Amino acid sequence: MTERSASAMPATTTDGAGPAPGATADPAEVAEALKDVVDPELGINVVDLGLVYGVHVNDDNVATVDLTLTSAACPLTDVIEAQVHQALCLGPGGGLVREARLNWVWMPPWGPDKITDEGREQLRALGFNV
Repeated sequence: MTERSASAMPATTTDGAGPAPGATADPAEVAEALKDVVDPELGINVVDLGLVYGVHVNDDNVATVDLTLTSAACPLTDVIEAQVHQALCLGPGGGLVREARLNWVWMPPWGPDKITDEGREQLRALGFNV
């Protein structure tokens, strides 16, 4: 497993102060925000593709996202990391979390059985037979 911090992305100004001091984001809110992260090859969000294996938020409001890819050889991890940072750390109010870390996991391997019904519908609209 490899963990990389998405907070190492370039700083961007926000229009707010972020979460209240001492507050931590709800993992369900973090998972919902991850629907803004789109697989660059398929054009479907990582949640509906079944790529998000887990979301954890610690007491310091640092989110760790257990994420896999459709292929371990995917060359676009940097694009996904930047999108995770954008979705979780930036935006109105400064974002949901203070920092986002990605934990790339490969077991269990991803398979089409992990795609949500909504993801399947989106893939069918693109011409995939799932």
